[in-house]
Amino acid sequence: MASKKKTDKYFKFIIYLVVIVLVNVAGITLFFRMDLTKNKIYSISAASKKVVETLSEPLTVNVFFTKDLPSPHNNTERYLHDLLAEYAIHANKYFNYRFFDVNPEEGEITDETKENQQLASNYGIHPIQIQAIEEDEVKFQKAYMGLVLIHGDLIERVPTITSTEGLEYKLTTAIQKMNNKISALLSLPGKINIKLYLSSSLEAVGPYMGIRNLSNIPDEMKATIEKLNQKNYGKLEFEHLNPNQDQALEELSKKYNIMTLSWPALSKGEVPPGKGAIGLVMEYSDKSLTVPLLQVIRLPIIGTQYQLSDMAEMEETINGNIERLIDINKDIGYLADHGTLSLTGASPANPMMQSQGQDSATNFRTMISQTYSLKNINLKDQTIPENLNSLVIARPTEKFSDYELYLIDQFLMQGKSLALVLDRFNEVMPGGQQGMNPGQPPMFLPLDTGLEKLLAHYGIRIQQSFVLDENCFRQQMPAQFGGGDQPIYYAPLIKNRFINKDLDFMKNIKVLVAIKISPLELNSENIKKNSLIPYKLIASSDKSWQLRERINLNPMFLKPPPSSDDMQSYPLAYLIEGEFPSYFAGKPLPEKEVDKEQSDENEKAESESESKTAEKSADIDLSKIERSGQFLSKGKPGKIFLMASADMLKNNVLDAEGQSSNATFVMNVIDYLNGRENIAVMRGKEQRFNPLEDTQAATKTFVKAFNIAGLPILVVIFGLGVWFRRHSRKKHIQMMFGH
Repeated sequence: MASKKKTDKYFKFIIYLVVIVLVNVAGITLFFRMDLTKNKIYSISAASKKVVETLSEPLTVNVFFTKDLPSPHNNTERYLHDLLAEYAIHANKYFNYRFFDVNPEEGEITDETKENQQLASNYGIHPIQIQAIEEDEVKFQKAYMGLVLIHGDLIERVPTITSTEGLEYKLTTAIQKMNNKISALLSLPGKINIKLYLSSSLEAVGPYMGIRNLSNIPDEMKATIEKLNQKNYGKLEFEHLNPNQDQALEELSKKYNIMTLSWPALSKGEVPPGKGAIGLVMEYSDKSLTVPLLQVIRLPIIGTQYQLSDMAEMEETINGNIERLIDINKDIGYLADHGTLSLTGASPANPMMQSQGQDSATNFRTMISQTYSLKNINLKDQTIPENLNSLVIARPTEKFSDYELYLIDQFLMQGKSLALVLDRFNEVMPGGQQGMNPGQPPMFLPLDTGLEKLLAHYGIRIQQSFVLDENCFRQQMPAQFGGGDQPIYYAPLIKNRFINKDLDFMKNIKVLVAIKISPLELNSENIKKNSLIPYKLIASSDKSWQLRERINLNPMFLKPPPSSDDMQSYPLAYLIEGEFPSYFAGKPLPEKEVDKEQSDENEKAESESESKTAEKSADIDLSKIERSGQFLSKGKPGKIFLMASADMLKNNVLDAEGQSSNATFVMNVIDYLNGRENIAVMRGKEQRFNPLEDTQAATKTFVKAFNIAGLPILVVIFGLGVWFRRHSRKKHIQMMFGH
């Protein structure tokens, strides 16, 4: 009997051991993890999974990250490990990654580490200096914190990773971009022509300008193009042209806006008078880009200096322009005429003057260009291309003709999207120029461009006022002005509860700031009649009011209304979806207006051809020719985004990196209009600004009082309850035993 019990014990031990081994094997082969964070920030999004699942060529991620870094950089390394492991789980066989040991040159390092450091340097990854606190001392150390992505012959690098914020978005968009580039290059029917315009006459005057070795530039450029050609499937073709040898080339240099220099006789006639041109032109199909090679620098006292572009950086510059030429990013139309907001920083009054200040919208262009190709559209000279999915119209100030409105209307009818960021007023400085008469406030004149009647027909209009809000941005005042903060009522803060969370791309946006924004109003009857779906994206708080007449936005003269009855929440941005009705349905179709000079030329040409075509047209019954397909009275499902504040696109609101809540909101809307909601959701989940919910003053007072007095009282009451219970139990025992 004892032997049997002993055998049973051994048998159970073996079974338990086998179960433990099988559980460990299952844990190794079957991966499972659970992300309990609200925004799933430690799990890759659906867009990331799709990108790595559809790789058609090997993609390698080489990570150069120093180990055992101080906080918070060690957390960044850990997150990068987890993120790439998650990519690998969902990717196909073409995805792989590797971490290289690149501890910096401090102390003894192995030969392998030296090779890894050299490899990182070849990829353009260099160590940076970080700060660490050890034993109450601030120390500095060098660290590698970058990676490169290699896909086919293409290389993308992220040279510095100092934070986990937006890392998944950067990697996924980079992989998607590389995948698109390979497909675009392989399908190119022709080659990309790269032409170097360099006059030999510049070699004589170059040394006097501080420029030497101009004769080496063609060979250096040719070597750079040959190197790039290996990575671009042989689609590049290089040519060196000397404008001094062919007058036609001189005209071409003017066409491409290449820098041309001319000079008198120099050094007592040793250098004869002459002229020359220098520049690089990249062409494909009907598109061209000019890359300046000579920079002109004007320094105080010293005077004018000339500087050649760094040939070492030319490879990256050319590679970036190749992407622009072949349009590997989805096209977005941007209305460039009718006085719209300039994305180049150029002043409307003087296009040669560049303004990179807060009133510029260059950051918006930079953000969009990271994932889209902006196409300037001039409605006065052209139609809207068919290949565009969306059109952005930002702050037009000139009136649209009926024919131009017709083009916009029919673009929407095709099931496309309109992003309208309009101003209800035109801000005019006294004297007609910005910065004149600084003592006088600007005048706000109502704008009527013609888009208003289109929008009213679709079911929405912009009210002729500005929204002011007690919940607004507050500017810190300097000590000489009394200190404290000054409420900027015309810059409402859009809090979390006034942001629509019904759409996925809006869920992780917690707060926004609006500037000089006008309220919107829906025509419920038109919306319902056409079965349109409106989404109110953002609204002001309940403590808002409108400023209509005698508009003066000087914060010193703005005050809330005396009664709260005059305050309410106002919608500030709408997204409307559905089959829009055409504004021109049942109306004579407008024709393009032609100026008198062009009209006279057309009439002359027609009169010359009339005699030639009269005999041929006599036998044709023109009434039998039917016309169809050029007008849509009812649109396919499309989208309109409307927000009445062009300031929302300016540099003082948007950052070029796209990290702020306002930038995320703008980019998410653009993505949604272009069918990239998954990308918008991925970008939005990285928003980690989580402000506290707004609470009423009475609630704050109650919570404060409860923490100060309520908790001690509860402890006392609980103690009395315990004492009373023990005392009752004691008396009950005494009664049981008769004591």
